[in-house]
Amino acid sequence: MQLKDKIAIVTGGATGIGESVVRRYLNEGAKVVVVDVKPKPKPKPELEATYADSDERNLLLLQADVTSRDSIESVVRSTIDRFGRVDILFNNAAIFDMRPLLDESWEIFDRIFAVNVKGMFFLMQRVARQMVDQGAGGKIINMASQAGRRGEALVSHYCASKAAVISYTQSAALALASHRINVNGIAPGVIDTPMWKDVDALFARYENRPIGEKKRLVGEAVPLGRMGRPDELTGAAVFLASADADYITAQTLNVDGGNWMS
Repeated sequence: MQLKDKIAIVTGGATGIGESVVRRYLNEGAKVVVVDVKPKPKPKPELEATYADSDERNLLLLQADVTSRDSIESVVRSTIDRFGRVDILFNNAAIFDMRPLLDESWEIFDRIFAVNVKGMFFLMQRVARQMVDQGAGGKIINMASQAGRRGEALVSHYCASKAAVISYTQSAALALASHRINVNGIAPGVIDTPMWKDVDALFARYENRPIGEKKRLVGEAVPLGRMGRPDELTGAAVFLASADADYITAQTLNVDGGNWMS
């Protein structure tokens, strides 16, 4: 088990990629703090046995809003109270919205950047302070996106927010290198998560498409010929959290079926 007895915080851990990473981290021997804005994060039925077996011993479920300074502090303090330290942060909480650029609003900008950028940064900062105090290094993984590699006409705020994640990952990696804290990112491509139902509906609205067509088309356009599954992100999440990645920092790893070449 690559993460045996490591303490990991996973935000946005109730569904999609976050939930898959929680399951994989547990299977790799980690103790996991699952953070989500939803009340009392609950697993899918197929994960209930895993969560039940891990409860109390290896798992802590927390409701928290990463845009709140008090919530961020509470997440870290609750982690320390239960497990004594934090070794890994999987910084995954994010929201999505889209619309034509000329129709974008201050309110949508503020909402997207509050979660995807401010929440990501200040939780990373708070966890990094804890890791520095512990003196044993650590691993921070920030979830970016292929959207952070380029602009898109209908997705300006989300693309910019994920570009900021990549930039902050680089800056934090340089700032924390002397403390043996590795900071890296993962940039998924199109991943078949529950969020895609809403994304597809938005594309249908703004591109005048039938429901389901955009999802089909983006999957077919991937060089590997399909959308990814959430569990296909977990190998990268484990690798970057493990000792195998001790000499890797300031990188954002593309896991996108070949959509972006760098």
